[in-house]
Amino acid sequence: MPSPLARGEISAALLDTLRRPPAGAALPGPAEVAAADPYGEDLQLALHACYELHYRGLPGVRDTWEWDPGLLRLRGLMEDAFLAALRAEVPGTAEVPEALAGLLAEPSDGEGASFFLRDRGELWHLREYAVHRSLYQLKEADPHAWMIPRLTGRAKAALVAVEYDEFGAGRADRIHSRLFAALMRDLRLDDTYGHYLDAVPAATLATGNLMSLLGLHRARRGSLVGHFATLEITSPPAARRLLQAMRRLAAGPAAELFYSEHVEADAVHEQLVRHEVIGGLLESEPELARDVVFGIEATCRLEERFEESLLGAWHSGRTSLRTALEPAAP
Repeated sequence: MPSPLARGEISAALLDTLRRPPAGAALPGPAEVAAADPYGEDLQLALHACYELHYRGLPGVRDTWEWDPGLLRLRGLMEDAFLAALRAEVPGTAEVPEALAGLLAEPSDGEGASFFLRDRGELWHLREYAVHRSLYQLKEADPHAWMIPRLTGRAKAALVAVEYDEFGAGRADRIHSRLFAALMRDLRLDDTYGHYLDAVPAATLATGNLMSLLGLHRARRGSLVGHFATLEITSPPAARRLLQAMRRLAAGPAAELFYSEHVEADAVHEQLVRHEVIGGLLESEPELARDVVFGIEATCRLEERFEESLLGAWHSGRTSLRTALEPAAP
């Protein structure tokens, strides 16, 4: 994984500081965070860097930074700003059945990235889409594993059943993150973990940062369940369209396999998540219903922002990335 390039005052100070020993480090404070755009490049990259310390780390950064109190204070300030911006945008007034029903309804206007890719996308669109998704898909299901010790009974059992499939059902070659890496190779992309971090914009980083934020805080377990449900419920129809796009553009067998796997597996997962994970959680902790709804609505809003950024660029004939990809080698 390459070292990321700073995108502003906060990320520059953070990345510079992380290359030193934790003792006595000076990090940005409340004034700098308050002045930053909570959805902007600088704050979202800084959040991503903080969260990567809990996954595979950052190049040249000591493992002792992971739980440094000063770094956690900065991360908390950025998380508060991010969550405040989200809460200002999502209503949070729906009941859980209503919020879930919204996820099950297919868009009537045929808009969205998966429709675009299925109907008129070109190979360069597919490659860019894979780059955007690679920041999460190369660690698929890892953020949701933090739910396991925080759930009980039916919810825990169903969650582990879903995660078991995500991690290959005991087969290393079927781990979904490895299937996505193979998809990237079919598309002549670098499948190194985090390789395209500098290429993706803040709207992409925010979709991954939300699940890491929710996963790292036990108090936000209800919202992480809502996030998890959103991914699993909306995945099968989108995966079916993306599979059609891969076939139409002859992207390759591994590219097709990744989405065919999700069409089949996530159709089962959707039922488990709705009836057992959410049902089991709210049976034991009904007071978390509002948190589940926030997780659903916040996830949908960030996906909307991501697709607005993506499709806005594509409809204008521009790259959706911060730096354009090299054309695929023959």
